[in-house]
Amino acid sequence: QVQLVESGGGLVQPGGSLRLSCAASRSIFSVPTMGWYRQAPGEQRTLVALIFSRGTTTYADSVKGRFTISRDNAKNTVYLQMNSLKPEDTAVYYCYLHAALGDNSWGQGTQVTVSS
Repeated sequence: QVQLVESGGGLVQPGGSLRLSCAASRSIFSVPTMGWYRQAPGEQRTLVALIFSRGTTTYADSVKGRFTISRDNAKNTVYLQMNSLKPEDTAVYYCYLHAALGDNSWGQGTQVTVSS
């Protein structure tokens, strides 16, 4: 199973920006779907953004226009650029990889805290 390592989380003030990175332990060139989910304390894990092998993307309504997902197949890395951050964006962010039916991988998570 592929290993996913997230980085880039931290503490940021409202209105600020962060870029999360997710490095995979093997090639993601042929991986159909990669993405980001988040989980706030006491809540379920929810979708943030997905990117598909041909570059198409989808976003949760709550982050549309503020977050951008991208992938660099040469670096086996997926990114999440987060702008105009709000306190309600505070959560642990998890990288996700879907390789085939029943073949899914998750990273360990990275904490994002938006607070003044």
